[in-house]
Amino acid sequence: MFNHTLYRVLARSALRKNMSTVSSSTGGAKLWGGRFTGKTDPLMEKFNNSLPFDKRLWDADITGSVKYARALESARILSKMEADAIEAGLEKVRAEWKTGVFVIHEASDEDIHTANERRLGELIGTAIAGKLHTGRSRNDQVATDVRLWLRSELSTLRSHTRKLIEIGVDRARNESDVLMPGYTHLQPAQPVRYSHWLLSHVWAWQRDCDRLDEVFKRVNVMPLGSGALAGHAFGLDRQLLAKSLGFDNVCGNSMDAVSDRDFIIETLSWASLLSVHLSRFAEDVIIYSSVEYGFIKLADAYSTGSSLMPQKKNPDALELLRGKSARVIGSLNTLMILMKGLPSTYNKDLQEDKEPLFDAIDTMHGVLPITAGVLSTMEIRPDRMKARLAPEMLATDLADYLVRKGVPFRETHHVAGAAVKLAEDRGVALNSLTAIDLKPLHPLFGDDVTKVWSFEASCESRDSEGGTSRRSVIEQCEKLTSWLKQTST
Repeated sequence: MFNHTLYRVLARSALRKNMSTVSSSTGGAKLWGGRFTGKTDPLMEKFNNSLPFDKRLWDADITGSVKYARALESARILSKMEADAIEAGLEKVRAEWKTGVFVIHEASDEDIHTANERRLGELIGTAIAGKLHTGRSRNDQVATDVRLWLRSELSTLRSHTRKLIEIGVDRARNESDVLMPGYTHLQPAQPVRYSHWLLSHVWAWQRDCDRLDEVFKRVNVMPLGSGALAGHAFGLDRQLLAKSLGFDNVCGNSMDAVSDRDFIIETLSWASLLSVHLSRFAEDVIIYSSVEYGFIKLADAYSTGSSLMPQKKNPDALELLRGKSARVIGSLNTLMILMKGLPSTYNKDLQEDKEPLFDAIDTMHGVLPITAGVLSTMEIRPDRMKARLAPEMLATDLADYLVRKGVPFRETHHVAGAAVKLAEDRGVALNSLTAIDLKPLHPLFGDDVTKVWSFEASCESRDSEGGTSRRSVIEQCEKLTSWLKQTST
């Protein structure tokens, strides 16, 4: 007959032996270790460990845990004394992180959550510290930590973006009289104001800032209280907890809450598009600061030299802005590919969401101030810009002259093209053609046609909203200034 009692005794003995082996090999029991009796492969320990990168969430993790303890107190899971002890202990843990004296146990601290909870137990005892995790999973905990951390980072990045816009608006307003060639296909096209070109980039940054505000709304939603996937079993008031943590609302479905990384993808999408805009600005300035153009002179603070050629002054800051954009876009691609095949709720793949996010945010913290520095210190050279204004850029104005006399534009376009051909055949500049020269091309050309040969007049004629006239440029500056004031909070 099978001896059940003897079997249970032997099984418990084996379990204690195996758990002792695991504990001694790892330096402490795992939060999930109750079901396991065998040793973890040391390579797996390292492979599974996220603390080297998620430790930067230490402050968010502690903040979330303090408020969660108070929510458990409200739900009568913790007594006031226990909640007070947990909060006091966690604040001591926070102080250790702040002062750099927190000691990581590499063998057992596999992530920031276990590290903080382990230390809390050492400070106040596991009998009370062990209650903190009641109803909570690392699944909803980490999702909350990342949102708390990201919320703060996005606020700083918003300030950086707005500062860049402010610099651009100020320069455009103060340098609104400077004319330069406008280009399409990198070919001279029409005269524009330098300020109009600059504002073309500022408006893109303004859209980026608006997008960031939209992203922030979806970041600022709380997953905590969702448990591992099925919800909270102890009557937790999630709305009250969300309010205490500064969230606008709670995630509506616990299964979605623990696996939702849309807010990270949206953040990386925002960062990628802003990076593209910064890269395009950098490319323009690289071209305009080259010897061949010479429209802009970069400050030495944002340039470097050559190790071989002493005469070189390289726009390395701008080239790095271009290069960093590829890095940020790569982070977005990583998250999109990471998420596309995951089944419902939490999967360990999601541990890989943090490094691309951290890297992209760190990158944005660098590129935005650098762009602001380049923009605020670069020197424009109006004489060089004026020298590159070519009479042929007024060909459209010649066509417009006839339009104002009632001639259809399709016809005037052809006539203006013939005038360009006439000047080329004679080997002269377009603006050297007189009314006598032009009259054979169309009878409505009069003596006043010579007024067309003015770059200033050309710019001033583009006076529609968003155009390159001085009035329109100043109006754009006022609109952006108004937007900055309205969105200051």
